[in-house]
Amino acid sequence: MVADWYDGLTLSSEWRPAGEGTAPRYRLVLRNDGAQALRDFRLGISGPMRISDDAELIGGKVISQLSNFCEIAPTRGFELNPGESWIVDILKLDFPLRHWTDGVTTGFLILADGSIRSLRTIPTAREGSDAPRLKGTAIFEVPEVPPVPVSIVPWPKTVAVSGRRTVPSGLALVANGDFGKAAITAFSKLTDRLFAGEGLVRPAHEGGLPVELVAGPGGKEGYAIEFSAERVRIAAETETGALYGLITLGQVLRGARLHLRQFDFPVAGRIEDAPAMLWRGSHLDVARRVYARDEVEQFLAVLAWNKLNVFHWHLSDDEAWRVEIEAYPQLTGKGAWRGYGMTVPPLLGSGPERTGGYYTKADIRAIVSLAGEWGIDVVPEIDVPGHCFAMLQAIPALRDPGENAPYHSIQSFPNNCLNPAVEATYGIIETIFSEMIELFPSRYFHVGADEVPENAWHASPAAKRMRADLGVSGAAPLQARFLQRLQAYLTARGKITGAWEEASHGGGIDKANCYLVGWRTTEGSQQLAAEGYDVVVAPGQAYYLDMANSEDWHECGAAWAGWSSPEKTYRYEPAAGWSEAERKRLLGVQACIWSEPMTDRAVFDRLVFPRLSAIAETGWSHDRDYDRFKSLVGLMPNLYGGYEGF
Repeated sequence: MVADWYDGLTLSSEWRPAGEGTAPRYRLVLRNDGAQALRDFRLGISGPMRISDDAELIGGKVISQLSNFCEIAPTRGFELNPGESWIVDILKLDFPLRHWTDGVTTGFLILADGSIRSLRTIPTAREGSDAPRLKGTAIFEVPEVPPVPVSIVPWPKTVAVSGRRTVPSGLALVANGDFGKAAITAFSKLTDRLFAGEGLVRPAHEGGLPVELVAGPGGKEGYAIEFSAERVRIAAETETGALYGLITLGQVLRGARLHLRQFDFPVAGRIEDAPAMLWRGSHLDVARRVYARDEVEQFLAVLAWNKLNVFHWHLSDDEAWRVEIEAYPQLTGKGAWRGYGMTVPPLLGSGPERTGGYYTKADIRAIVSLAGEWGIDVVPEIDVPGHCFAMLQAIPALRDPGENAPYHSIQSFPNNCLNPAVEATYGIIETIFSEMIELFPSRYFHVGADEVPENAWHASPAAKRMRADLGVSGAAPLQARFLQRLQAYLTARGKITGAWEEASHGGGIDKANCYLVGWRTTEGSQQLAAEGYDVVVAPGQAYYLDMANSEDWHECGAAWAGWSSPEKTYRYEPAAGWSEAERKRLLGVQACIWSEPMTDRAVFDRLVFPRLSAIAETGWSHDRDYDRFKSLVGLMPNLYGGYEGF
């Protein structure tokens, strides 16, 4: 077979930060190691980095751009011969690159005949450094002498155990009447997913230690474990509490099995436990990068093993729409897919081919059902009125036809916000929400409300009339009216409206039927509580798990909110300095996993773990100790099995 003429083409890139006497520079290098010359082409690039509108390019010019997708062409008549490289220097980006995942992730050629050729694309290097790029969960070794005799994360309320026995082969689970049957089924499913082949659950005739589940006090999620030489008893008030007791016991067993010198399986004593906070959540952005149903279910298993009880499912954004809506099939027909020449172009490193996907209603029902078995409440989010580029591309009727001038979001999407002055918007949104309410039984429904540009709708005649009628200026009051109408609809349907903290701007929404997620600053959450909002604390500076683990270039992740090591995340105090009245408004804490830098599975594992467990312990434990945590957290599972150095 004769190799295609474009074989041997490689795209690499290099970042030079600003220094003494030197300006920052981002260099693209297209190398031709093939057998034939390349001419009459454009280069398509996609990744988190964005070229500034007023940037100077040396060696090429921008032909078109949308957010982080860009086409660059060489000068007219340029020919890239075998053994040569085409170099383009970009002298201004929208943000400086801080980590290796910030740069171009995917490159491809657009040829004169319109055909597309994907390129081998090498992750961005930093000038003057050849250190390895870091990915995979950082390894936390169990010390030779741990500070505690048993391995449990998050740490229980009280642990008073003693003695040591040969580690049981597994656990033989026995319900007391009907109570405990659901917990046993849920725990068996959980361990089969997370630890297939380990035989944590096994019958007595295979060496399983008898574990009896009985009804008793403990509240919604509490439990007590009593150890004896021949059996273990778990008492709980609910099936969820019983499941959490089994998870704790499973962690004790695995710790003793995998590190038999360091950890015990007790023969006497008691563990009593209940969570410190009501809301212990994790958000997952599936719009920037789609995750298969199986991946989502595996992630839920990891949440359950950490005793996290809320899954905030971010189902829409500028880059994609991910949920099937029968009334508007074009939302997934157009908005769920990206590719060159498509309604939504390649973004954040997606390639020129048609890529993407969505969750069918059957998928969602299955995911929600499984989450419920594991004590997890699935809170859907449809992000409005901002972050709606994909939605607006799919349903152009949502736009004001008289709007004739652009505004841009912070991510450089043009005119990406639903217009509160377009009356048709409300009927469309309510139809969408109505279908989703049938899928999600949670009390909560999150409506986004973040990052609407200050000049949104500035050229919309309908919005100008609405501002005049209300006697207001700017975008925030219009957004507030929009959210108030959506909230009234959701309240009538029995839902509590969730939103990001910007929902408090411009007049806000009804405090009695909402909760807000504080994300912008550590002080912002306290201010929301002081204003009377119920608050979930999720500051970008500590709980955004797309932020890198350190300042080091060779770490993966983003940096716009700074960085946060596992220790920094663990030591963050979500209600430090709050008054007693403000603390009464604290629902809990939440990790946020934004998917822009998740370029591969090992990057996900490095960014999310073990910081997810650090947030889980903050939400659950009454007694926190970082030295204890780092001695135990290495036994916690990650999603994909990626570890540093492997």
